[in-house]
Amino acid sequence: MVSLLQKPFSKFLLLMFIPSFFAFPPNSSATSFGAAKYVAAGNKEAEALLKWKASLDDNHTQSVLSSWVGSSPCKWLGITCDNSGSVVNFSLPNFDLRGTLHSFNFSSFPNLLTLNLLNNSLYGTIPSHISNLTKITNLNLCDNHFTGNIPLEIGLLTSLNFLYLCVNNLTGLIPASIGTLKHLSVFYLWGNKLSGYIPSSIGNMTMLTRLSLTMNNLSGSIPREIGQLESLVELSLSHNNLNGSLPPEMNNLTYLMDLQLFSNNFTGHLPPDLCLGGLLVNFTAAYNHFSGPIPKSLRNCTRLFRVRLEWNQLTGNISEDFGLHPHLNYVDLSHNNLYGALTWKWGGFHNLVSLKLSNNNITGEIPSELGKATGLRMIDLSSNLLKGTIPKELGQLKALFNLTLHNNHLSGVVPFQMLSQLQFLNLASNNLGGSIPKQLGECSNLLQLNLSHNKFIGSIPSEIGFLHFLGDLDLSGNLLAGEIPSEIGQLKQLETMNLSHNKLSGLIPTAFVDLVSLTTVDISYNELEGPIPKIKGFIEAPFEAFMNNSGLCGNASGLKPCTLLTSRRKSNKIVILILFPLLGSLLLLLTMVGCLYFRHQTSKERISFLGERQSPLNLAVWGYEEEILHETIIQATNNFNSNNYIGKGGYGIVYRAMLPIGQVVAVKKLHSSREGKLMDLKTFRNEIRMLIDIRHRNIVRLYGFCSLIEHSFLVYEFIERGSLKMNLSSEEQATDLDWNRRLNVVKGVANALSYLHHDCSPPIIHRDISSSNVLLDSEYEAHVSDFGTARLLMPDSTNWTSFAGTFGYTAPELAYTMRVNEKCDVYSFGVVTMEVIMGMHPGDLISSLSASAFSSSSFSQINQYALLKDVIDQRIPLPENRVAEGVVSIIKIAFACLLANPQSRPTMGKVASELIARWPPLPKSFSAITLEDLMPQTTVTG
Repeated sequence: MVSLLQKPFSKFLLLMFIPSFFAFPPNSSATSFGAAKYVAAGNKEAEALLKWKASLDDNHTQSVLSSWVGSSPCKWLGITCDNSGSVVNFSLPNFDLRGTLHSFNFSSFPNLLTLNLLNNSLYGTIPSHISNLTKITNLNLCDNHFTGNIPLEIGLLTSLNFLYLCVNNLTGLIPASIGTLKHLSVFYLWGNKLSGYIPSSIGNMTMLTRLSLTMNNLSGSIPREIGQLESLVELSLSHNNLNGSLPPEMNNLTYLMDLQLFSNNFTGHLPPDLCLGGLLVNFTAAYNHFSGPIPKSLRNCTRLFRVRLEWNQLTGNISEDFGLHPHLNYVDLSHNNLYGALTWKWGGFHNLVSLKLSNNNITGEIPSELGKATGLRMIDLSSNLLKGTIPKELGQLKALFNLTLHNNHLSGVVPFQMLSQLQFLNLASNNLGGSIPKQLGECSNLLQLNLSHNKFIGSIPSEIGFLHFLGDLDLSGNLLAGEIPSEIGQLKQLETMNLSHNKLSGLIPTAFVDLVSLTTVDISYNELEGPIPKIKGFIEAPFEAFMNNSGLCGNASGLKPCTLLTSRRKSNKIVILILFPLLGSLLLLLTMVGCLYFRHQTSKERISFLGERQSPLNLAVWGYEEEILHETIIQATNNFNSNNYIGKGGYGIVYRAMLPIGQVVAVKKLHSSREGKLMDLKTFRNEIRMLIDIRHRNIVRLYGFCSLIEHSFLVYEFIERGSLKMNLSSEEQATDLDWNRRLNVVKGVANALSYLHHDCSPPIIHRDISSSNVLLDSEYEAHVSDFGTARLLMPDSTNWTSFAGTFGYTAPELAYTMRVNEKCDVYSFGVVTMEVIMGMHPGDLISSLSASAFSSSSFSQINQYALLKDVIDQRIPLPENRVAEGVVSIIKIAFACLLANPQSRPTMGKVASELIARWPPLPKSFSAITLEDLMPQTTVTG
């Protein structure tokens, strides 16, 4: 569709129509006549063009057309003339022209053949007097802001071969007068707000090869006359309100290569001779109400590349409906009533990337030959009637990242060898048994693991603790026994965990206090005992999440509080009663000595900071004494009451506090470490050291701090909307976070990192850039927070470091080296940027890039045919015009930041400067841009 929009048709016309300037002898009267005609035509057309230029809106537009001076338009930007000096080609695509066409005198251009104003910012209605362009063959007004109706007079442009009005805000009906455009070859109206019926007069346009009415509000049925368009190669009617059955005359369209009927209300059968000509490449009829069989002609349609028929009521034997399709890349027949077995010749499906057949009545076994389709990245056969075992040959699918087989009748054991790219594995609700294979721990990129409602026995393998990206773990409804492995406490990305309805026993591992991302938990119907972890996921869980266990206790709904001494043996009680007071006294003595020493060493620094730094707070409230600050915060947080809780930082709980002067601040209270306070105090001091002199609008401001025996805490400015991660996770908040705001968030983070890397001396490396550590204020401005793991980049140092950061955001080189530099932050910025654009963590998109084998060439491992519009956040409308350009540019920058070689990534200074520059125009329509279009072609250096 889009390639034709950009085809240099005007150049083709010029080659055909520009004769030699030496056709007449130099002294002939014909030469004099031609010169006179040249001047007359040039003056008239120059006057019309200059009048239109003067009507345009801003200085930018005027500067773009700076060459438009004098009375000879043939040398002006975008203008081409014939040998008589008359304008034949007016082409100014992608120049951001702003204004209307109301003052454009079309009658001054009797010889105009091409008018191309693609991708500008023109608005207002399309004037009816455009009909004065009686010779025009190519009219392109796509990607502007035109409103109102398509003028009826458009039908007077009977010489038109190409008519592009797509991606505007046109309303009303498609005028029946278009039927007079009998020479029209391409007609694009997609991406408007047109309503009403498709006029039957469309059948008169028998030269038509491409027709796209996608993404409008059209209703009614497809007219029978469409069968007269026997030359059609593309017919796109998706995303409308069209209904009724398809006319049988559509069987006449034997040259079709692209048929798009997606998301309408069509009923009845699909045309049986749909691929009679054998040319069909893309066929999409998903999300309709089609019934009956899949067209038999598809069986011999060997050129098929993409087939989407999901969410219909299609019936028939799936084993008979498809043949050998060597080019097939994507097939989705989910949510239909298909039956039969998967008996296709899988060895011939070398290009197949995605196979989705869920929610049908497919029977038989999963064929082992499926392992020969080595390009497969997604398999979804869920909610069918499949039986037998999972074939071990699926282990040959090295590119597989999503395997979904839940809700079938599969049995046997899980046979997988290592599938390093696997990110989603769902085998729930089958009859699988045996032990959970330890080899699952080698699937290091797993984000979701669901083995629930099977018959697995034995213990939970400790190797699951190696799945550092795992966010969803469900092992419920099995026969698992033994203790919960403490290694699960290493899963810092884990958000949901369901271990219910098993036979697990013993205590919940103390390591679970590190599950800082956990929000949903269910451990009911086991034999667990002892205290629950003191983390939000457990404390806020309902009683149903703990019921039917041996003796769980803790501060959660319905549980009994844990007593200090819970040992069942009397002798143990005596020992504890004797030792505890002694150890407690010793610990108290050591703590007092340590705190007095720390207070002595740091009191001058603390008092100096609070007294000398300018703050919007009333310093009289803070004072110079820590006790005053301490008491003020204690009262403002209600003694750190849970009602004031607003989140968790890297090493402390964050509370909201209203000061006596009415100012709201955020208070991060230092954790009491189980291993002792030394590491936390080091982090605490590090954050003070990093933030004390930083003043940047995109970095959270530190107002004060206090370190006393009772409490240690930091006081920051309060950022109203919370973390970026929280905003993206909430449907309502994500909808409010429109594309303009998202682009500004990315710019804000880039500005903050550029300041840290280039404007601080020595440079500061944050080391933990993630969506949890980016906060949004009331105006959706981004503020980078949590500097507890930040490092000064010393020029004369090797800068080796222990691991720091958040799994899923850290640079891949940290897997094999601990040498930190600013390019680690650049990689994390790339991940956060993709998360902003996609609305979720981009693990499924960059997993092959974040492995140790990641290289610039591994970008090709991503499905390069995936459309950008299908990858970005679907909860908000597609970006348009300038915003669309910004989204595309930012994704290009993000991919450059994700390059394997740290030296190939751009610096944050370069990124920040590119983000304030003018966005380059799109190479083609946003809806046609693929991920391949955005991949770096060469390395990028800073």
